[in-house]
Amino acid sequence: MPHRILKIGLTGGIGSGKTTVSNLFAIRGVPVIDADVIARELLQPGSESTRLVIREFGDDILDSEGNIDRAILRRRVFDDGGARKKLESILHPLVHQEIESQVRSVSGPYCIIVIPLLVETGYSNLVDRILVIDCPPQTQIERASLRDRADRGQIEKIVSAQISRGVRLDSADDIIDNSTNISSLEQQVAELDAKYRKLAQQSI
Repeated sequence: MPHRILKIGLTGGIGSGKTTVSNLFAIRGVPVIDADVIARELLQPGSESTRLVIREFGDDILDSEGNIDRAILRRRVFDDGGARKKLESILHPLVHQEIESQVRSVSGPYCIIVIPLLVETGYSNLVDRILVIDCPPQTQIERASLRDRADRGQIEKIVSAQISRGVRLDSADDIIDNSTNISSLEQQVAELDAKYRKLAQQSI
């Protein structure tokens, strides 16, 4: 009988600190599967999914070397809800399939699956629990603007395109407050790590 892995879906809005938190779990030896990393790998030059995206969105999403410019593509899909749905229809089934494949190869009592649009896109059927990383929207915008060196208006547009903070929090089984400092984050991750290991043991 295959080993049962407890699957924790980690989500949060842009700039909420998903990568920071997932890295803290990884430091504690927890396997981390990241949907964004998978999506980037799917859009490598020459891949079938890259060909489909270029066919759908045109050559003007390419950089000078003929690769997909992710910043241009992101602006396009967040300016146009229809374009976003088209991109999701291409990538999401492939991402879903790869997540399931990676989960099957995980060893350990539980794993973290980082999915930014976990609640919005119905990925919740992939996980056993939802962990939401939360901080005020203003903090999200400031962090994302600095990290991505992006126009503040563009970041605000992305935040408004995502589900509301309240809806995301309502979906949560667990919440990490990322509005303070790294030591607070480390403490919250340590407590949840202990909790998830205990829950995983109970589910065997």
